[in-house]
Amino acid sequence: MCRNRWRVCLVVWGWVWAAGGWAPCRADTLPIGSPAPDFNLPGVDGKSYSLADFRDADVLVLVFTCNHCPTAQAYEGRIRQIAADYKDKKVALAVISPNDPQAVRLDELGYSDLGDSLEDMKLRARDHGFAFPYLYDGRTQKVSRAYGPVATPHVFVLDRRRKLRFAGRIDNSEHAERATSHEARDAVEALLAGRPVPVETTKVFGCSIKWSDKRQSVEDSLAAWAKEPVELKPIDEKGLRALVKNDGRKLRLLNVWATWCGPCVAELPEFVTINRMYRNRDFELVTVSADSPDEKDRALEVLRKKQVAAGNYLFQGDDKYKLMEAVDPKAAGPVPHTVLVAPGGKVLYRKSGPCEPLAIKRAIVDYLGRTYK
Repeated sequence: MCRNRWRVCLVVWGWVWAAGGWAPCRADTLPIGSPAPDFNLPGVDGKSYSLADFRDADVLVLVFTCNHCPTAQAYEGRIRQIAADYKDKKVALAVISPNDPQAVRLDELGYSDLGDSLEDMKLRARDHGFAFPYLYDGRTQKVSRAYGPVATPHVFVLDRRRKLRFAGRIDNSEHAERATSHEARDAVEALLAGRPVPVETTKVFGCSIKWSDKRQSVEDSLAAWAKEPVELKPIDEKGLRALVKNDGRKLRLLNVWATWCGPCVAELPEFVTINRMYRNRDFELVTVSADSPDEKDRALEVLRKKQVAAGNYLFQGDDKYKLMEAVDPKAAGPVPHTVLVAPGGKVLYRKSGPCEPLAIKRAIVDYLGRTYK
């Protein structure tokens, strides 16, 4: 169930498991029967939303969730389906992202191509067909603290008078086909029928809310990564072909660069970010310098300055055509050149010239997600 997400905090019923053990969550969940706190939050559509914007609905469903959490992602389809099934039954649904994007560590993004910023929310809403308001509370988190979600996703169902009647999970399994109880839908159906909600609260499971006080953890992680050793090893044509053949089990991102190539050096931080995001999964970053062997010190200096703690190699030879042919026979020739190679040697992404970070992340997440057992 946890998918080896050892850096993602998991939350159960108001307590959160972190590295130091169990500790209380940073907001108390709104008690059943309480009036709904009002809000004024920006949406991905450029509009601002408050409770008044849903005045015509007999039932209002608020889902606190986010982009990056794999459990939240697993529930996106069910959230879309709830919105679609009840749109003509005077039920409104809105989704609120409670996370401070500056409180999310890079290694907490290992199952996502996007972070939790408002701009990233716009991309996810567009690409995944969100037909409901997707609201951002990451700047002040005032609304989230008022409602008190403890995990993503966390559902709050409000009646016609905007009193809280249900707070908890969507259903009882991250895997839709295994769900045997559907508490959020049951709450909506009960309110529409004028009946008491059968189950008013449940435990919730997912990623912890990224409250702003977690920003220090982000700073600490960046400081620790900056101290990681950076090495540069020699490699010949045979070695390069072995890298691209990729007989191992890890997805391999390989970038050819050079110190004399301005775009190459400028994009190295993008590869560092990608590496920090996914290296706790079956993924690795490899760089190959096209500098002359006698420029090793210069290449190593650049790699250390950019904190490229990865598998770094320096091609041992002056024939750059052999280098490029070994890395990718389809390469046109210029650097930077980037390929993403699956185990067995299949190229999932290739690009001559400056890389496309979002396209690379999506290719990584798509492959690793599809192969997860």
